[in-house]
Amino acid sequence: MNMYKPKNIMIVEDEVLTQRYLKDIVTKNGMDVVGCFDNGADTNAALKHTKCDIILVDINIKGSMDGLRLARRILESHTVCIIFITAYGDSETLNEALELSPYGFIVKPFTPEDIEVAISIAYKRFLLYEATRVEDKSEVVDIIILNTNLTYSTVHTTLLDNGKEVSLTMKQTKFIALLARNLNHVVSNEAIITEVWGDKIVKETSLRTLVYNIRKLVPSLDIISHSKLGYMIKSHVAK
Repeated sequence: MNMYKPKNIMIVEDEVLTQRYLKDIVTKNGMDVVGCFDNGADTNAALKHTKCDIILVDINIKGSMDGLRLARRILESHTVCIIFITAYGDSETLNEALELSPYGFIVKPFTPEDIEVAISIAYKRFLLYEATRVEDKSEVVDIIILNTNLTYSTVHTTLLDNGKEVSLTMKQTKFIALLARNLNHVVSNEAIITEVWGDKIVKETSLRTLVYNIRKLVPSLDIISHSKLGYMIKSHVAK
């Protein structure tokens, strides 16, 4: 795999034999496995103190957080190459996965060669994308354009409608700020609740009420709901 060979890989797979098989393949190819997990909670906890180049994530891991929701949480706070593992080929599952722009897919059953090739191609794509992304960030973006009328100021944390500040509550401001920073990408319900309410335990009905009030206050702000996943602000500005 030459220069596109990552050093550290994390595996998230709840089938014990498959997890061991993946670990064996990865180590035999000269890469280090920095962690093997079978659920989202342990994976998130490990990522707080463990760095890795690639995460292999089974879409169908058991527990309250499947592989798609786990990947979404990871990408909200980490820059890492994710490859999905799946035994499913239905269009709905694939469409949900594609929303996260993964760097590759591994379909069960797989061979050692399948894993080696998938990792090599995915990591190459990841490195090339990151190099381009860094070049594009030569200037810090102070204003995020949401549509022809609405902009969000990251410096003043304000929403502007035709240059005039929109009066928002603190919770509304935190919600819009988070989604504006992740424009055109779905932010999970869990991440939004943590950002807006902190450590306070609230139901998703509170989040839906918050979104309803923002939509009523700023009807031109295109907040898109993804059932059981999260919300996204869609930009309508031509690139």
